[in-house]
Amino acid sequence: MNPPFSAEMIDRLRHWDHAELWHPFTPMTAYAREQAPIIVSGEGFYLRDIAGRRYLDGISSLWCNVHGHCVPELDAALRDQLARIAHTTLLGASTPAAIQLAHELVRRTPAGLNHVFFSDAGSTAVEAALKMAVQYHYLKSAGASRRTRFARLADAYHGDTLGSVSVGRIADFHRCFDNLLFPTITVPCPVAYRVPAGFDEASWLDHCYRQVEQVLAEQGESLAALILEPLVQGAAGVQVHPPGYLRHVRELTKRHGIPLIADEVAVGFGKTGTLFACEQEQVCPDILCLAKGITGGYLPLAATVVSSEIYEAFLGEPHEGRTFYHGHTYTGNALACAVALASLELIEKNAVLENVHVLNACLSQRLEPLRSHPHVGEIRQKGIMVGIELVADKLHKTPFAPELRMGHRVTLAARARGAIIRPLGNVVVLMPALAMPLSLLEELCDIIIESIDEVCATQGREIHQQPRR
Repeated sequence: MNPPFSAEMIDRLRHWDHAELWHPFTPMTAYAREQAPIIVSGEGFYLRDIAGRRYLDGISSLWCNVHGHCVPELDAALRDQLARIAHTTLLGASTPAAIQLAHELVRRTPAGLNHVFFSDAGSTAVEAALKMAVQYHYLKSAGASRRTRFARLADAYHGDTLGSVSVGRIADFHRCFDNLLFPTITVPCPVAYRVPAGFDEASWLDHCYRQVEQVLAEQGESLAALILEPLVQGAAGVQVHPPGYLRHVRELTKRHGIPLIADEVAVGFGKTGTLFACEQEQVCPDILCLAKGITGGYLPLAATVVSSEIYEAFLGEPHEGRTFYHGHTYTGNALACAVALASLELIEKNAVLENVHVLNACLSQRLEPLRSHPHVGEIRQKGIMVGIELVADKLHKTPFAPELRMGHRVTLAARARGAIIRPLGNVVVLMPALAMPLSLLEELCDIIIESIDEVCATQGREIHQQPRR
């Protein structure tokens, strides 16, 4: 296929890209030295760049694509809605698409979640949830509530606005904002690849279970809510919680009257094997945050879905001041809601969740040889969420130095082989679209294994070639 742009136009766009476009989560000095792909089109599970090169989309366009790119049914839903209206406000008015999507979400989310508040991104879904929780207690206590603090898990990530950062701090991202953030109560993350001195795996996990119990018992009267990602902490490096932990937390929060906020922005819409991760432990949170896969990866949209108990605390006459004074200009955008409805229909029509189970088994099998790789410390997987942690020393679990950018080097090696992925530090992440065919996933696994082998072998040669002091 001939490149769709001339060499002159490619050079011009790349110059503008490096000089004027500021990319998220991207070290721009290093980015400007690389020939990063400029994506111009997509088809199925492939992306095509400005020079005509084709790549497998190995991270579902940052964990949000469900059915692939240029899906006829989703395209048609957008065209149909566009012929009616692209956007109108939900402030004091409504649209059929927003109403229907709210109904479908209530029908599909765990029983007891009956009210949907729309926004436009994972961070905004979480911000709304935090404010709802605080105002809920304020309204219940006629304005005298002391319940304004939040409990959170260590190594959590819930977004990049200040409220979501407060409950999900990652030091490398957020340390310079410490003085802007509200204080939280932290409980340990229940994973045991690395454990503090004095613990083994079993005793550390037991400690994590006991700590959350102790914190909620001692601090419950000050807590507006506990927030966590069910089953998997995605941006922490795909950290998979032990079975039963979510159920344990739900039982404790109910016992102490503490609302539970489940952030399913990353894990929702099928990635863990069920439409919502909470389903796997029969848990219904008080507030559920959704985004990413909600539109099949087409448009920005988020939802904060709440219980009737919380919603009804906000009911009253206007002069009573019980209104939730919160919202965004594009809340419940009609185009986004229309494509979200079409995506939900496709998930059922095409048995997408069944395909996730097939892909899950394939990932486990095809990546198994990496478990014995001398520089793979751990492979973490839940459904189609995979984190492959690279280590300098397997026995001692010693991380590679950050300046080596090992995860990024694997990204570059995979790109050269025709796949786009994105790491989390030394963790190589795979997050294919839920509907990806088995044959393409097998190809993606082969590329990842070859790329890890190449990068680790190259790093080993570089170490041996360094002059001795």
